[in-house]
Amino acid sequence: MDPFERVDGAADGEAPGRPGLPPTWTSSRKDAVGTALGPSRVWFTVGHGIVNEVYWPHVDRPQIRDLGFLVADDAGFWTEAKRLPDRLVNWLGPGIPAVRSEFRHPRFGLRLRICTDRDRDVLLIEASLDARAEGLRLYPLLAPHLGRSGADNSAWLVESGAGLAIVAERRPYALALVADPAPERGSVGFVGVSDGWQDFARNGRLTWTYGSAEGGNVAGMLEIRPQGQPIRLALGFGERPAQALVTAIASLGEPFEAHWTRYAANWRGRGRPPTGTRRPAPVRPSGVSARAEDCYERSLAVIRAHEDRVTRGAIAASLSIPWGDTSDDPGGYHLIWSRDLVEAAGALLAAGDLEAAARTFVYLAASQRPDGSWPQNQWIDGTAYWRGAQLDEIAFPVLLARQLRDAGCLDPTGRRPPLVDPELATRSVARALTAIARNGPATGQDRWEEDAGLAPATLGPVIAALVAGADFLAGTARDSALALADDWNANLERWTYAAGSPLARRYGVAGTYVRIAPADVLVGGGLDAPVAVRNRPAPADRVPAAEMVSPDVLALVRFGLRQPDDPRIVETLAVVDATLRIDTPAGPVWRRYSGDGYGETEDGGPFRGIGLGRGWPLLTGERGHYVVAAGGDARPYLAAMAAMAGDAGLIPEQVWDGPPRPDLGLFPGQATGSARPLVWAHAEFIKLYRSILTGVPVDRPPAVIERWGGRRPTTSRRSWRLSAPIPAIERGETLRIELLEPAVVHISTDGWATVRDLPARDTGLGLWVLDVEPAAVGEGAAIVFTLHWTTRDTWEGRDFTVLVRPAGDRPA
Repeated sequence: MDPFERVDGAADGEAPGRPGLPPTWTSSRKDAVGTALGPSRVWFTVGHGIVNEVYWPHVDRPQIRDLGFLVADDAGFWTEAKRLPDRLVNWLGPGIPAVRSEFRHPRFGLRLRICTDRDRDVLLIEASLDARAEGLRLYPLLAPHLGRSGADNSAWLVESGAGLAIVAERRPYALALVADPAPERGSVGFVGVSDGWQDFARNGRLTWTYGSAEGGNVAGMLEIRPQGQPIRLALGFGERPAQALVTAIASLGEPFEAHWTRYAANWRGRGRPPTGTRRPAPVRPSGVSARAEDCYERSLAVIRAHEDRVTRGAIAASLSIPWGDTSDDPGGYHLIWSRDLVEAAGALLAAGDLEAAARTFVYLAASQRPDGSWPQNQWIDGTAYWRGAQLDEIAFPVLLARQLRDAGCLDPTGRRPPLVDPELATRSVARALTAIARNGPATGQDRWEEDAGLAPATLGPVIAALVAGADFLAGTARDSALALADDWNANLERWTYAAGSPLARRYGVAGTYVRIAPADVLVGGGLDAPVAVRNRPAPADRVPAAEMVSPDVLALVRFGLRQPDDPRIVETLAVVDATLRIDTPAGPVWRRYSGDGYGETEDGGPFRGIGLGRGWPLLTGERGHYVVAAGGDARPYLAAMAAMAGDAGLIPEQVWDGPPRPDLGLFPGQATGSARPLVWAHAEFIKLYRSILTGVPVDRPPAVIERWGGRRPTTSRRSWRLSAPIPAIERGETLRIELLEPAVVHISTDGWATVRDLPARDTGLGLWVLDVEPAAVGEGAAIVFTLHWTTRDTWEGRDFTVLVRPAGDRPA
């Protein structure tokens, strides 16, 4: 027998207006986030003081739009809590994401305490109206968005053992909302037509009592009369309505204070080092403010709160959907980007939590694709969402593996068992380096997921990964990885440095590193070629590569490829500061690159494909790391990031850098509608905090510094590939022919007068190479060749020519 019955006869029946307005999510400018550390599988967010998206049973599956409150007297007065300007939201403590939210109105005060049942899949809210609220009633308003969408949801009123309740379903997901004291009335309807909010907007009170709303964008409301005590709400989840309802009622069977205390203790206990960790002493860097220290503790909690409870090691980029109140996008940021994930793991590692960093790498190894890559982003089960190819997202897991190895997490001879199977790490790194070798040096997308080509922000971690990961390899493969890293590092300026450009002349410098260079530079193309500028209206959608700069150049220092005082770096940063730096009341912040369009419109309207890029706090952190590497004082940058965090310490993706817009909630140096929190930003804050303590960037690979000392290596090799067939080399250079499968090179250096058949050698990295040494090529000659693919026993069917030019034309 079902534990509930639908309320059909006593209600107004089926709500009219199916399917309701097109669904959207809520603002991604969150006040707070929270979750228990298990076994509960519920994550919640708070925005405008009320509960926004709630995720269950995984961190990538939002199941409601929001759960807010109306306060009314049933005689014409009513107001909505989230629209009250006088409100305060904060955590119980810096590392305890139990949320307290307070609203003030001339007629009442409303206080909420929000947490989850530690042991059940239930969100809990305690709502208290103060003594001034005599005669007022509370109306919880719930908008289900089951299965990552507000479309095709169904909701009903039911009678249960706890009284009137709302249940909703979109298979295979269901939820139930119950309350104590038991609600007196309720209604469900279609959003924008027959929901409870529309009832109040038209009638000033709850007059509709619809019992069901099936197959659309639905919302439900309950009417609760306070009885001199706090009102308790339980929002339960399950695979069926009955399961969700029983689970929610069970949570109400225990006092809220017991849940609140267990939840807080759950997080306080997280401060103790788990087995197998090496937690650094909690030392505050000299001169760092108490606010920054508070933000450090909150940042650790934010990252931990974004980890999936079942698929351990999977940490979502953010529990938010950027500008979510404008779309029903099922993705948002509650996905896995390997880059963001490694940034988070690196922060936990810097804080001493080896176990968390290790399980992150194990998750990455488990979700790695057969070709050694990771998707642009993915659901936590490894299913790709967007389909772009980003080389840095292959490199970052390699860098994490090396950090774990250096920390002793892969050592089977240590005093404790390794936290990561060394053979698993070796296989994963080998596959990743193979993918880098076969697909680089140009990336399908830069780290901002917009353009293809050669970007310093991508080349920095990619080249560093070849060096840091080489020690996982042996013999020929190891030597090949290091040689490839030498070649790519030596060519960075050839590919990405624009000397004497119009931009450089305008700012009185010799040249600048570009944000991204077209892949044509590999075959001799120039940096005057156009690059697309996304999210901007035509005709400003394509500009010469040499006219675009970015703070991304800092990656060359961060990953040990260049010294911080390298004149090219210093001069590029001077132009970056002149064009992209914004000084806000919170401190300095930088835009991503010249002409960036990913952000609110100029007047503060939401981003809908066209906008104006805003400042990113994580870029403030990256500048701080550069200052650490240069031996300077990075504390002002740490303080700026902390000042950009909200009251609950959440660091946003972007901050507003225009005039104040109080009507839109936009203030200089504070969050925009993009995403808050951003796990990557919190990770950057933690790492900067620890870097200030140690005096060196905590994630700078020591192996890279040991190899090059931050200085450009020299090489006499030039690489030729079918994907990048260079037209010429200089006299004295070695031509390296790089192939993606075994082949015999049918080659001549004297116009086919004599011919040799030379097998390409296996590098162990998915590349087969043949080196044509300078001595084999006469003065002014050309190298001509074709290919016989041995595995397929077929000829390429065309000839290739590489001219040999006089020496002296190579860029400095």
